[in-house]
Amino acid sequence: MAPSSSSSPPRPAPTLQYPQPKPAPGPLSPNHTRTTDPFAPLINAGPPNAGQWDDFLVKHSGAPPWEDPAFESSLMEPFTYTISHPGKDIRRTMIAAFNRWLAVPEDKLEIISRVVNMLHNASLMMDDVEDDSALRRGFPVTHKIYGIPQTINTANLVYFLAYQELFALRDGHRPASPDDKASTSPTRSMGLDELVTEELINLHRGQGLDLFWRDSLICPTEEEYVAMVLNKTGGLFRLAVKLMMACSASPIDYVPLVNLISVLFQIRDDYANLELKEYSENKGFAEDLTEGKFSFIVVHSVRADTSNRVVLNVLQKRPSTPSTKKYAIEYMRDHTHSFEYAVGVLRSLDAQARGEIERLGGNPVLVGILDMLKV
Repeated sequence: MAPSSSSSPPRPAPTLQYPQPKPAPGPLSPNHTRTTDPFAPLINAGPPNAGQWDDFLVKHSGAPPWEDPAFESSLMEPFTYTISHPGKDIRRTMIAAFNRWLAVPEDKLEIISRVVNMLHNASLMMDDVEDDSALRRGFPVTHKIYGIPQTINTANLVYFLAYQELFALRDGHRPASPDDKASTSPTRSMGLDELVTEELINLHRGQGLDLFWRDSLICPTEEEYVAMVLNKTGGLFRLAVKLMMACSASPIDYVPLVNLISVLFQIRDDYANLELKEYSENKGFAEDLTEGKFSFIVVHSVRADTSNRVVLNVLQKRPSTPSTKKYAIEYMRDHTHSFEYAVGVLRSLDAQARGEIERLGGNPVLVGILDMLKV
């Protein structure tokens, strides 16, 4: 869990493990020695040499080399900042839990974990820009430190670096043939790049719906909310397990269970945003109301009494003061009983998830995740 105060010293950044560029010598200085500073003043390189442009087609016949690690480090700094403040890392725990069933080789499992971690943190960087958030895990969001343009560019770069990681997974991976009787899921017949592309599309569609409802002040139904969550939140959860299934000999399809846990996770997250103190410390008090977000609690409250526009009006104002948000929360708690309703839904989903885990043979790590998500 992130520290509860921004005055706490930041945790050291985890080492980035995606393939690093090969180091190259720096530019020549006037005395023909090498410098490792790629940003050395141009005057140190001597007068311009017009002749260097004479053979441009020969010298630059392909893509330019990207060899200096200092450039890469500078471009990746927003991402490095983001991962230096880790959360609970529930996705890595989920991967470990499902691997009790799927038994993916350790080297491939590490690549899958790295890909999912890169995509997850890059998507958080984009989410914080789109939501104009102030805090993430108790620290200033990345774009408040590095600016919106650099944050967006780095997040997009990380998406493609994650794709590069898939090349290492392809060795030894053979999509299941139509005659493979051991395969019960279409996931096993897809290529790895297809799996990632499909779920990234789902993620952006889900995020797009969430933004559309927010900016248009359109309250979805609970069914529409679930469909959005299965895309937005479920996308990366499914991606991890689908990649594991593609690298496993197990014939069992675990996607339905992943979908169930994804919805449970998001509804619990929506509940925590408005109700739990730990969330206020990490992201700010009732941030979903400031963002104008149609979270599960809000959707139920608006739909429970359509004659009263209190919640819609609060969302429209995007309040930043605690008093307005506290009033809206009290209304949703006491008038429409939306928190009580959400707890009932969470308990139902929890019971279904535990039953499915038992049916699949039991999994104490997954049960531990469900215990952690209890409210």
